Amino acid sequence: MTTKRIKSASTRAGPQPALHHVRCLSLAGFHRVSVWEWGADHAGPLVVCVHGLTRQGRDFDRLAAHLAERGRRVLSIDLVGRGHSDWLADPLQYHLVQYAADANAVLAWACADEVDWVGTSLGGLVGMTLAAQPGPSPIRRLVLNDVGPYIPARALKRIGDYLNDRPQRFATLGDAEGHLRRILQPFGDLSDADWRHLTEHSYRADPDAGGFVQRHDPAIVRTYRQWQFLSVDLWRTWGEVRCPVLVLRGERSDFLLPDVVERMCRADHVQVLEVPGCGHAPTLLPAAQIEPVAGFLSVPATSRRAHAAAPR
Repeated sequence: MTTKRIKSASTRAGPQPALHHVRCLSLAGFHRVSVWEWGADHAGPLVVCVHGLTRQGRDFDRLAAHLAERGRRVLSIDLVGRGHSDWLADPLQYHLVQYAADANAVLAWACADEVDWVGTSLGGLVGMTLAAQPGPSPIRRLVLNDVGPYIPARALKRIGDYLNDRPQRFATLGDAEGHLRRILQPFGDLSDADWRHLTEHSYRADPDAGGFVQRHDPAIVRTYRQWQFLSVDLWRTWGEVRCPVLVLRGERSDFLLPDVVERMCRADHVQVLEVPGCGHAPTLLPAAQIEPVAGFLSVPATSRRAHAAAPR
């Protein structure tokens, strides 16, 4: 395991996370998963943040810094194939079981018995998968950011379309930002600084061929193709989740539909917050989105243990 600190132009004035690399295992061999850590010396339940399909852990910088200022240790994971993590030798291994296994390895590395999980889109599905497993789950509280146990095929196709069509290289970072603003328009109205922050961590300079390239494995699309024409149905998995859940839904989301949210709310351990002005998915960059998440995660650690003791 190695550790270093990386500065970026958009966040150099504030505190910087430490970057760790955790060794994980797939059917194709070992790979490294990168983990960004905030508040390493803080006590209390760990907060784990996991991003969406083609995103990376630095999407959570604003939320992580906010939580660290309030005494929480935060780990933001780059899923394998994204950010600073390794790419898998076999792209067909980019699936939920692999992501959940990698996340469990990160929790073991962090010596975490219980965690609060914040997952956007795919990251929420990984958290749901872990929270639903038999035995004492490490998930104390779960935030599902614009994702639920049912995802309609048309939403998956929309994402598949831009995965297949997106250029692989941009001449300048400004060109990359323009493309990012177009394909992620459902994120809603963000400041220029927010878009630049997302861009800086979504692309890297290519010292060999020049220009800027994405920070995720283009081969992810190979596994995604088997999703994009079918709806995702994880209602059985959802039925095994017993921890307190906060569901965030973008007001204009095509990914998490109102009828799905209504069905999720039949469980008394679920809260819902609709986020105005965006679709899929809220970025958790504005203070108005950060504060309710921080409030939901601020309950004393003992409440999770009491909840876990209840019969399933």
